[in-house]
Amino acid sequence: MQLASDCEQSKGYKIYISYDSTNKNSEAGDIDIVEYGKAKVDTGEPVFNYSVGYDINNREPLLYEQYPGSINDVSQLKYMVSKVKSYSYKDIGFILDRGYFSHDNLKCLDENGYDFIIMVKGIKDVVHEIIKKHKGTFESEWGSYVSEFGVYGKTVQSFIYASDSKKRYFHLFYNSGKAAGERSRFEENIQSMQEWLDRQRNQEREFNKTFHHYFYIHYDKDVFVYAEPKLDVIREELEMCGYFAIISSEEIGFKKAIELYKSRDASEKLFRADKSYLGNNTLRVASSETAANKIFVAFIALIIRSRLYTALKDKAKEMTRKPNYLTVPAAIRELEKIEMTRQIDGEYRLDRAVTKTQAEVLSAFNIEVSHVKYKVAYINDALKGA
Repeated sequence: MQLASDCEQSKGYKIYISYDSTNKNSEAGDIDIVEYGKAKVDTGEPVFNYSVGYDINNREPLLYEQYPGSINDVSQLKYMVSKVKSYSYKDIGFILDRGYFSHDNLKCLDENGYDFIIMVKGIKDVVHEIIKKHKGTFESEWGSYVSEFGVYGKTVQSFIYASDSKKRYFHLFYNSGKAAGERSRFEENIQSMQEWLDRQRNQEREFNKTFHHYFYIHYDKDVFVYAEPKLDVIREELEMCGYFAIISSEEIGFKKAIELYKSRDASEKLFRADKSYLGNNTLRVASSETAANKIFVAFIALIIRSRLYTALKDKAKEMTRKPNYLTVPAAIRELEKIEMTRQIDGEYRLDRAVTKTQAEVLSAFNIEVSHVKYKVAYINDALKGA
């Protein structure tokens, strides 16, 4: 499978790959990769994992992997990196979600000479102290505001781990709207936990680590007496609401970092399209060979749909008002109305003229109405020859 066009690489462009995974259900017992694992949506059925590498620059899927449901995403990344390396492409960067953050994964990317951009939450230990140190230095600086995403940002350098040999670039962000929402939800959760704990008093109860994280649990022998909130823990978490960080291995500004990370939306939409529009939420096959064939065909369909989506989206951007027929399903419905029929003299002709709407849809793919007429004539000659 080709990773990126040679022309892109020869011009010195850096290819950014957004890598993400999902899992799909299957009840078939004869498929090797179907196993019980950590499903993103647990329906009680075994699953297999499916990941896609999406080329942000060229806006198309590049590669896919299928692997057993018991293998987690963090473990699989290094194997994907080795596959990418086999294509001999060098100037590549990976854009990864927080689920892939681990010391081994970052080390693997470094050793293979690949840059990375990865998200971490503001309350993660690795960035907690850095955010606290720089808190108040950028949240009200208008020059640090990224209007496209409604965030204030700042870039600093630091080590991720004590054993690191080089510093990374920490891009710190603050979103006031996000802060309000996170704060409200967190306050509601703490209040609900406190009320639930109050109802458990004078009973023999044990509580999970989440309760112990936010409350001092007091017992009289084996009987739960009362819970006391850990005020310092709760205060720190409230103060971190609205903050998040993106870490990059290369020196890029915070505006470029969030722009690249947000481009992951395209790969996330790709998964939704795969499941919702292409009907690939489950396998519905009964053998490993058939499953492999279906996954391959589905990936080809995903490439085609992705190109249709990109072309229609670009066309919509050119128009002052986005029409409702420039979505993939609507565009296909419009183009299906273009028909040719065999008429009394035996010739095949267009059944009706191409409409203005159909012409606009065709223009998104650089196809003119005259080309449609040419194709009709070509097919007519071919059918007569047959």
